[in-house]
Amino acid sequence: MSRNAPPSELYQALVGLKPFFKRAAGFSLVTSLLVLAPTVYMLEVYDRVVNSRSHMTLAMLTVMVLGAVALMEVLEWVRAEVLHEASLDLDKRLSARVFNVIFAANLKRLPCGGIQPMQDFKSVRDFLGSPVLTACMDAPASLVFLVLIFAISPVLGWSAVVAAVVQTFVGWLNERSTQPPLTDANRAAVAAQQYADGTLRNAQVIESMGMLRSVHDRWMGKQRDFLALQATASDHAGFYQAISKFVQNVVGSLLLGLGAWLLLRNELNGGASYMIVASILGGRVLAPLVQVVGQWQAVVNVRGAYARLDGLLATVPKSAAGMPLPQPRGMVIVDNVMAAAPGTQQPILKGVSLGLSPGEVLVVVGPSASGKTTLARLLVGLWPASNGKVRLDGADVFTWNKQELGPHVGYLPQGVELLEGSIADNIARFGVLDQEKVEAAARAVGLHDFIMGLPQGYNQAVGREGAMLSGGQRQRVALARALYGNPRFVVLDEPNSSLDEEGDAALANAIAQLAASGTTFVVMTHRTSVLGVADKMLVLRDGQNQFFGPRDDVLKALSDAAAKARSAQLATTVA
Repeated sequence: MSRNAPPSELYQALVGLKPFFKRAAGFSLVTSLLVLAPTVYMLEVYDRVVNSRSHMTLAMLTVMVLGAVALMEVLEWVRAEVLHEASLDLDKRLSARVFNVIFAANLKRLPCGGIQPMQDFKSVRDFLGSPVLTACMDAPASLVFLVLIFAISPVLGWSAVVAAVVQTFVGWLNERSTQPPLTDANRAAVAAQQYADGTLRNAQVIESMGMLRSVHDRWMGKQRDFLALQATASDHAGFYQAISKFVQNVVGSLLLGLGAWLLLRNELNGGASYMIVASILGGRVLAPLVQVVGQWQAVVNVRGAYARLDGLLATVPKSAAGMPLPQPRGMVIVDNVMAAAPGTQQPILKGVSLGLSPGEVLVVVGPSASGKTTLARLLVGLWPASNGKVRLDGADVFTWNKQELGPHVGYLPQGVELLEGSIADNIARFGVLDQEKVEAAARAVGLHDFIMGLPQGYNQAVGREGAMLSGGQRQRVALARALYGNPRFVVLDEPNSSLDEEGDAALANAIAQLAASGTTFVVMTHRTSVLGVADKMLVLRDGQNQFFGPRDDVLKALSDAAAKARSAQLATTVA
């Protein structure tokens, strides 16, 4: 982040947790000092009890040290609760935002639109209660312990400082050796997970054509790369963790030996017992560093998770709250739009223009890859136009708040997808269930009788991705969802691709009835069954308007063009 750049969204959310961190740091300081209670108890027993041989003094000291240890454990628990509250607060601040960002990234076809950002957010959130963070909070107490060691003997104090520098150097070496392979391992793990997710989505194709062994071998290759890199990082981390513990253990013994040497020279303040105290305090000075080195893999992991999540939040910024707009009437203007798939530069639509009045029905036809599906996505505001605008009642559809616009729009994508839940839930768009509207939408597409024949009627579960229904039934449920609540603007992309003749007739009848009440329709299709209810027709070819206008005029133009083509072909054949 540059010096003048504003703080990132994730950084600001973490800064908002300062009150929690301050409270936890305060508890950490107290608990770290209470760690000295057993040491003080030892000194007092040697000094007071042994010399006075008083049972009462021993009992009182024992009660006091037990109380101090109990208080320390209670404060440790309170600190853990405070950090847990901090993680809950972070979840409250960002969980909905992260979910929406993943959703938006999927719409934009960004590579980070899978489940990984949610896992990264969990890593950052869980780190707030990790041993590494608590060790960092314990670090200020190490300075207190260091001051006490200097008070006992400057020689011991400087020895502890040297040991801390060595421990810090071990931590730096650990970072230098483990960070590259661990980062690569995390990247390989993400790639393996994404490949596995794609495999599961295509399970039927893989099974039916015997591709499982090849797919499995490829996934195993990615998994082996991940495991090899992780093993390398773990080996390095384990090596430096062992060195770190070795330094801590050796320092305690060295300080004890050095303290004894100073005692023999009469250069140790406090007497013989304080060489033991200095040894104990030396271990406490290094304890946070040892903890951090031992948990360094968690540090690298959360650092990578933070960077990925921070980058994603910056890539998909919050959409500005627009001015509330009135309910649309259904007037559609497509003004010379050019568009490409998100993340690509190759144009799919090249200057398409059209206009529709409320209640008009437009049928869009054209060969495969002519741009029909792209136009459908632009019409409902899923994809932006690189040039030109799609306007509904004069407002840009892409920038219109979809929570506000959505109830007035119906959309059926080419790939029908249902969400896990009941038929009624899917038709009602998982909002407040209005049974009258649900049944009206089902009747409109000829689905009511079928639903009533199911064991649980409208409460029948559709299964994962609608697996409990046939392709035609899924398409009819999705059609009913698109027509739920009598929206003012409906876009249907190949709505009859899985319908039989009865379904075709029900679809045409539903379009005619809603259009008569003022609903504007745009229907992308390869079939001619809905032409009878069309007012206008658009012929797309290679992303451009070939013909657009009243249905009969376009049909005549197509007939004339076909006749000319046949005449030209005949003339060529004769020649």
